[in-house]
Amino acid sequence: MRRRSMRLMAAAAATVAILALVGCRESASVRTAGKNPDAPKQSIGSPSDAGGSRDGRDGSGTGSGDGAAMTYWAELNGNAASARQRFQDVPFFQEWQRETGVKLTFIQPPSNQAKEAINVMLASGKLPDMIEYEWANFPGGPEKAIKDGYILRLNDVIDRYAPNLKAYLREHPDIDKQIRTAGGSYYMFPFVQNDDRLRTYQGPILRKDWLDELGMDVPETIDDWHLVLKAFKQRKGIEAPLTFLGVPYPLFGIEGGGFIGAFGIKKGFYLEDGKVKYGAQEPGYKSFLALFRDWYAEGLIDPNFAAVDSETQDVSMLTGRSGASIWNAGAGIGTWLPVLQQHDPSAELVAAPYPVLHRGDRPAFGQLAPAVGSSGGVAISSASPNVEQAARLLDFGYGPKGHMLFNFGIEGVSYEMKDGYPHYTDLILNNPEKLAPSQALAMYTRASYFGPFVQDVRYMEQYYEMPEQKEAIRLWGDTDATEHTLPATPKTEKENAELSAIMQDAETLTDEMSLKFILGIEPMEGFDAYVEELKLLGIDRAVEIQQTAYDRFRQP
Repeated sequence: MRRRSMRLMAAAAATVAILALVGCRESASVRTAGKNPDAPKQSIGSPSDAGGSRDGRDGSGTGSGDGAAMTYWAELNGNAASARQRFQDVPFFQEWQRETGVKLTFIQPPSNQAKEAINVMLASGKLPDMIEYEWANFPGGPEKAIKDGYILRLNDVIDRYAPNLKAYLREHPDIDKQIRTAGGSYYMFPFVQNDDRLRTYQGPILRKDWLDELGMDVPETIDDWHLVLKAFKQRKGIEAPLTFLGVPYPLFGIEGGGFIGAFGIKKGFYLEDGKVKYGAQEPGYKSFLALFRDWYAEGLIDPNFAAVDSETQDVSMLTGRSGASIWNAGAGIGTWLPVLQQHDPSAELVAAPYPVLHRGDRPAFGQLAPAVGSSGGVAISSASPNVEQAARLLDFGYGPKGHMLFNFGIEGVSYEMKDGYPHYTDLILNNPEKLAPSQALAMYTRASYFGPFVQDVRYMEQYYEMPEQKEAIRLWGDTDATEHTLPATPKTEKENAELSAIMQDAETLTDEMSLKFILGIEPMEGFDAYVEELKLLGIDRAVEIQQTAYDRFRQP
């Protein structure tokens, strides 16, 4: 009786979680693409570009704001919010206004509620001057947001008021076509990572001191991982050996390729020999779900995996509740290791390669950010009476002085120039308030996350200062992810509308059924029926739309 009632309680709790998930999906019309606290950003050019203008760029210190007062809607990055609660208290945003002569009033949605908040704001008709959001994921796409009167088509605006961005796009046509719709409309001032070294920053992390204590090597294969997690559980008594992000939706933390990639797929859309596929309907996804079902039953993965956010993940790794995760070189290793060693000098972290099925295989999948980030793009609203001032403010980040501010902060405060190279000061790397470098960077720059600028690789060269971080980036980048990553492909308004409608239901079904399979509520024999339901929802048509957009994108 007791065993049966415990099963019933577990099933009931899982059902509540699933219903909550579905409710969240239905209340939000846009699926988030995940925030990258570590996302590195690329340089506009060589270090010598930092001191002067070229090719029509505006190298002036101010953005000709003429003291304009404007409103700016955005969610505050988690690293910044951990030290300051409001935009106006963050030194970077204070300096940005001072340099451009603009006074900003920030409209800040609650943390992790940007989707819900933007829907309410758009419905109200009370729009700010600028909106920082994941516009590529807007239902119906950016073209529909323009057509519906929410944001401006920026072609003429960029041509007249954004000389820095205009020059950058002229020099980088590959980036230019990724930030336009299929109809040729510019719709945002983008966040750009145009150096491959900046696009990989996440992967598996383990407690190396525990591995050494147990006499075990860093795991490479799925079987290795099973043995390590069992040892953490059985020999060390660890409550949740493996933890990973389950917010904003289940399995979010491993969608970059962790564990799923060992079975030759990704959960979402990916490329295989030039053909688009949706991984969650492939046979490999069934194998992955069966694996995690077994691991969940053995107590090897976090029992609350569907509700883990970054703060919960931090707590689990810092308190020893968990010994393995998939997270970032900066916000993970760079943040966790100093804290762990404050309490236990013998604590160590180590990166592991993305898991494979057979020893010696090269990982096909791994985290690889797109060159144009879905997060951090800023649109100008159709209601703005300050279009020129807003455009000049946003264009500042693509010019020489703005590039330095966004990537390195304030000269003489957060960085110093030595032999033409911007070196972060101890304010960033050894912060007197004991802020981790990821937090200190978020105070004075936007280099450790995203925004309207081009990321500089020199940020990464210093941010990943620890040997453990450097080795992590090397290991995590040793995959074939570039062959399988679907780039940002512009779509028509009709394609976006149809794709959004299909995927809202398909992703909800995928997440709901993935939970049921892993939690043991649904037998694995039900996988084929789940795939059939995906097909009834139009998943094959979604793949066709993605393929059409990709083929069009590849045309010269």
